[in-house]
Amino acid sequence: MTPRTLFLAWQEKDRRQWFPVGRLDADVTRRAYRFRYTGGAKRAQAEAGFPLLIEFPELEEDYRTSRLFPLFRNRVINPGRPDLKEYLRNLDLGHEADPIEILAANGGYRATDAYEVFPKIEREDDGSFSCRFFLHGWRHVNSAAQERLARLTPGEGLYVTLELTNPVTRFAVQIQTEDYFMIGWAPRYLAADLAMALVAGVPDRYSARVVRINPQPAPSKQRVLIELQGRWNGYEPMNGSDYQPVVD
Repeated sequence: MTPRTLFLAWQEKDRRQWFPVGRLDADVTRRAYRFRYTGGAKRAQAEAGFPLLIEFPELEEDYRTSRLFPLFRNRVINPGRPDLKEYLRNLDLGHEADPIEILAANGGYRATDAYEVFPKIEREDDGSFSCRFFLHGWRHVNSAAQERLARLTPGEGLYVTLELTNPVTRFAVQIQTEDYFMIGWAPRYLAADLAMALVAGVPDRYSARVVRINPQPAPSKQRVLIELQGRWNGYEPMNGSDYQPVVD
């Protein structure tokens, strides 16, 4: 199996800004896992006082192990749980999904800390890409949008638009229904790269759709699963200084 890359994002509590602070490279077949802080951790330290993780106490260190680090392992459902099958179905995964696939899908969210996990978006040779994420911020849209959200159906097409007046993050990526109800946002830590698909990409080559809708008792963070497809012209995603490992 091809090695895969996940990024660890941290959210500071005052402005609720997200920073990509770490990179996990995983080869499940070879049982090889590697964690390094990224340039985003340095920026988060300077701008928001990011505290290094207890498990990874040195910024300029190359951490390697043959077993998935506890920070990430504790964000994966126990395979012995009786609700495992339903949990994986909510993520649109099969029973054979490995921990890295689960982390890439569930976002690694825990109510007890300010971290999330997301996969590196891979750009194909023709510039195309595809990514999945759970809808963010849907609880904060107006009542009409809430009612429309309740009528979403799997497979339904969606619009993706760039918001330039977001009071928190300055710009954001909105998710709208095809009848123009704004139902939420893409994750903030994906906004910059997705914005490039909207601004510098091929406008008629991006689209979004509803993959799954998970009603209660599924966690609210995993209510609406969305798939977005697009194409960049010469742009390499997640390649800026925030994503570069501090240690080569």
